[in-house]
Amino acid sequence: MPESGAKPARVVVLYNTDYDTEDSLPGIDASSVETSARSITAALEEMHYQVELVGLHGAEVFDVIRRLRESKPDLVFNLCESMAGEPCNEPTFAGLLDLYRIPYTGADLQALVMCLYKQRTKEVLMSRGIPTPPYRYFTTLAALEDPSLEALDYPWFLKLAHEDASVGITEANLVTSVGALRARATELMTTYEQPVLAERYIDGREINVTMIGNGEAPETLPLHEIDFAAMPGDRPKIVSYAAKWEETHVDYAGTKPVKMRDASAAMVREIERVGRASWVALGLRDYGRVDLRVDAAGTPWVIDVNPNPDISPDAGVARSAAVKGMSYAQLIDRIAQIAWRRIRGIG
Repeated sequence: MPESGAKPARVVVLYNTDYDTEDSLPGIDASSVETSARSITAALEEMHYQVELVGLHGAEVFDVIRRLRESKPDLVFNLCESMAGEPCNEPTFAGLLDLYRIPYTGADLQALVMCLYKQRTKEVLMSRGIPTPPYRYFTTLAALEDPSLEALDYPWFLKLAHEDASVGITEANLVTSVGALRARATELMTTYEQPVLAERYIDGREINVTMIGNGEAPETLPLHEIDFAAMPGDRPKIVSYAAKWEETHVDYAGTKPVKMRDASAAMVREIERVGRASWVALGLRDYGRVDLRVDAAGTPWVIDVNPNPDISPDAGVARSAAVKGMSYAQLIDRIAQIAWRRIRGIG
């Protein structure tokens, strides 16, 4: 066991339960949130922490905050990705934890906001000279009538402006004409009631850069990429919602995450450099993931930054840690200790 105080003793694993309601957004897998929380709880118990698992519904937020203030856990493992069924409330909850000085893992309000509002992510990356595809941002249906859209260098790719986990992404999101862009963007904005971001599609390898640590030099875990070899030729090489969550779908079989291979040392260094630069620019901490596409010229383009990625046993962070030689329990223990050192000002 580590010396006294080297890691937190009492940990609360806190996750949101609001996706269990009838008002949850289309395409949300409610059960996966709780499954992940239970796996993390079991891992912490295996590593000899005192652990309590707490579910949070939007209306209960101040009751939970009161409980945390009274029980004073050493650390909250923050898995809350929304409140009241609204993902845009994720940063709000982190802000409440800060307000009441409750220590927690993962990104703070500022980083969550910048990554949740994808157009802000792009603005920050571009301001730092970090390569990310050109984009257009649509907040109203009227904006889709802009005649300049006809001159875009198609294909372009559409995504919801405030979602992760590939929610809303199907093969129709890769558009090859202005008509297809307008039709699919209209469908997304109407269904999900939020803006849509379009960006130039990068045809190339899709790489996941997972990092853990703090400061300007986080540790990069072994790089992984999406193996599209089994994807039928008539389907786009993208990671759709079905690819992540529907095991019987053709996209699920056609998008297998594998350890990155056949890459030069120079390419690996550049990918890791862009990943770290994105981490610093957006203020990530403890753990995070940057997704990018590498084009034919070898340029890595950032397509997404996830400040609190899925850390369940079968997710990408755990896969990268396993290649590094860490068991799942060791990974969760490592994240808890990284957060604890940050909170105590010793790392």
